Amino acid sequence: MAKVDAAERITRIAEGIIAPLGLGLVDLEYKREGRDMVVRLFIEKEGGITLDDCSAVSRELSDILDVEDFMPEHYTLEVSSPGICRPLKKLADYQRFVGSLVKVKTFEQLTDDAGNKRKTFLGTLTGVEEGVINIHLSEGQHAAIPLEKVAKANLEFEF
Repeated sequence: MAKVDAAERITRIAEGIIAPLGLGLVDLEYKREGRDMVVRLFIEKEGGITLDDCSAVSRELSDILDVEDFMPEHYTLEVSSPGICRPLKKLADYQRFVGSLVKVKTFEQLTDDAGNKRKTFLGTLTGVEEGVINIHLSEGQHAAIPLEKVAKANLEFEF
């Protein structure tokens, strides 16, 4: 089974487990680390994730993956919270965190409204419209970044 197919199948199974528990799937990683594969889930809920939440998801997912037995390689399963510098992956993530401090890295250099070229943008997420995120940058400029140009985006911890 291809790595992408396995990741999609694990995602579907995980979403079926976490939704009834009132949890959301932030991200799923399925990648090689050393000789083995790692299945890493990041889950969330209002008020934060507890160790019991992680344990419940891990136990149930592990049992299902053992029964389904579609991954040919040995793997390690990890379930955790995304942490305070949570990644922004879906359009709904950007919409939910309007007003938050974010760091966005792009695949290529883009220009802010002052003409500065850069690949890293740090500032307050002010909105999302028609596939473009808008950021009021920490230095005072504004940037409009098409979602397809985003390589990585995270919330940033505010002191």
